[in-house]
Amino acid sequence: MDEWIATPLGRYLVEREQAYFDQVVADIFGFNALQVGFAQSDLLRANRMQMRLAAAPQFSEYGKAEIKLLTEPGCLSIASQSIDLLLLPHVLEFSAHPHQILREVERVLMPEGQVIISGFNPFSLWGLPRYLPSRKQNYPWHGNFISLPRIKDWLALLGFDVVAGRMCCYEPPLRSEQWLRRCRFMEAAGDRWWALAGGVYFLQAKKKVVGMHLIMPNWNRSSAVKKGLAPVPQKMINNKISEQ
Repeated sequence: MDEWIATPLGRYLVEREQAYFDQVVADIFGFNALQVGFAQSDLLRANRMQMRLAAAPQFSEYGKAEIKLLTEPGCLSIASQSIDLLLLPHVLEFSAHPHQILREVERVLMPEGQVIISGFNPFSLWGLPRYLPSRKQNYPWHGNFISLPRIKDWLALLGFDVVAGRMCCYEPPLRSEQWLRRCRFMEAAGDRWWALAGGVYFLQAKKKVVGMHLIMPNWNRSSAVKKGLAPVPQKMINNKISEQ
């Protein structure tokens, strides 16, 4: 990954993703924020939470995010319900157990906490190199790209509500920086003309909290009177009870 990030195409990806995260995380508040993976970029730099952590399985010499926690994404050494914001950039498609990672995300998030996922879109120009013998063994094409509808289904099963989403990287995955500049017009027109064909998608989801509905007794006095629950005055006549 580190070598690919240094290529023109890798720099193009990092630039687009950094711009998106800088814009979104600035307006999310809380106490604890966590970035899992993709240490090549400090995606929490625009966030204003008191505690911002970066977690990864190992240290990276080229990382811009300071790794403060060594842990596996599928087994986070984080207390349950302790994180307000969790970033998951390009982690699921390179894991053998993406479901387990999402279960861990649900466990560590606070109620109403948010997760932001970025992934490569298999139904885009970025998905084509996976079928080319010369490129399918290289990063990132060797990954198991997961479609956007499938990610949404997994999140729904875990009790998340998708609150926002976007795509970027509409330019074809060309190796030459010169050709990338020539295709720059596709990035500007992508959101309008082919919004679902971006090479990278973002999903922002919120952990739902099941509400509690209190059932209160009906203290309607008028209905109680109608049902004869109020006492009726009575008198004794010849040792018999008669109603007045």
